Amino acid sequence: MKLLIINPGSTSTKMSVFEDYDELFTENAFHDAPELLRFRTTNDQIGMRKKVVLDFLAGHGMEIGDIDVFVGRGGCAYSQPSGVMIIDERLFEDTKDDKGGSDHPAKLGVMMAYEFGCEHHKPMYTVNPTNVDELCDEARITGLKGVYRRAQSHVLNQKAVAAFHAGRMNRRYEDCSFIVCHIDGGITIAAHRNGRMIDGTEGAGGDGPFTPTRLGSIPIMETAKFVEKHSAKELEAMCSRSGGFVSHFGTSDSNRIHKMVEAKDEHATLVWKAMTYQICKEIGAMAAVLGGKVDAILLTGGLVRFDDIVSGIKERCSWIAPVHIYPGEMEQQEMCHEVLKVLRGERKARIYTGRPVFSGFGWDRE
Repeated sequence: MKLLIINPGSTSTKMSVFEDYDELFTENAFHDAPELLRFRTTNDQIGMRKKVVLDFLAGHGMEIGDIDVFVGRGGCAYSQPSGVMIIDERLFEDTKDDKGGSDHPAKLGVMMAYEFGCEHHKPMYTVNPTNVDELCDEARITGLKGVYRRAQSHVLNQKAVAAFHAGRMNRRYEDCSFIVCHIDGGITIAAHRNGRMIDGTEGAGGDGPFTPTRLGSIPIMETAKFVEKHSAKELEAMCSRSGGFVSHFGTSDSNRIHKMVEAKDEHATLVWKAMTYQICKEIGAMAAVLGGKVDAILLTGGLVRFDDIVSGIKERCSWIAPVHIYPGEMEQQEMCHEVLKVLRGERKARIYTGRPVFSGFGWDRE
């Protein structure tokens, strides 16, 4: 059984082929921001991203028809519970149309898996998309009635890393409390309690730390001033594609920015340190959410390869709980292994309902 795992991110497309549990080959194609900003919308990237996938297979002597199962990272449809979900036409259309109210490249995993699967009449699945909603009700409320915070995070990697670390502690994920930080082109920090992500930063929604591609949290009046001189579409793009490092330096390439830091460039050094500083602020917030009862702080994602980010977080946050490092991500293996459990009858896949997990409180309907 050959599975193709398609994992589009804000700065990359990661692709793997597994034969059952054996990883045959994996590649990660980097896309700098100027390349992606040529496309008006995220959906417009699908042709380019599909070619990247096909070239990846051809480079390893395979064709798309050799694949038995397509698995794509997902997001952007209505919010969903965690687990494995079958990709069907309803999920494809709601993903394409951003029914969940966000626009993130992860959606292209579902869209490509669906198109490849339909073309070759093969099964298609997604696992723990970015819009899994497990928020506690207190985390939803804002100071505007009827306006709620959304669950948008690196759920797939965060849950995989949390479960893995719990196993290393000889405990179940469902019995632990963790703060998990995914630090890469996008950055999300979440509080995990008893197997659920009860609070966290909204990755592509203008919330949390700024990142290589995202603007992060900005005071609302400063945001209003920006919109007076620019368009809402520009602001939306800066939430996911053209903020952060891209706004400051015209590139999302963290290696290039870090070389500027090493060369003691004043602008790059302050921006780099400020990003780490903002990550630490959110870790502190999640510690409060968990009442200070934190079993571990887990750092994962591509930017954890930079020692100064890790040391900066340890310096400010190690008093909260032990800090553990998991560079990169566990997303490819997690998608493969969870789908194989479904294929082998060990668990059931969910069917997308087309209804959000949360659609308001009782007073909203009064």
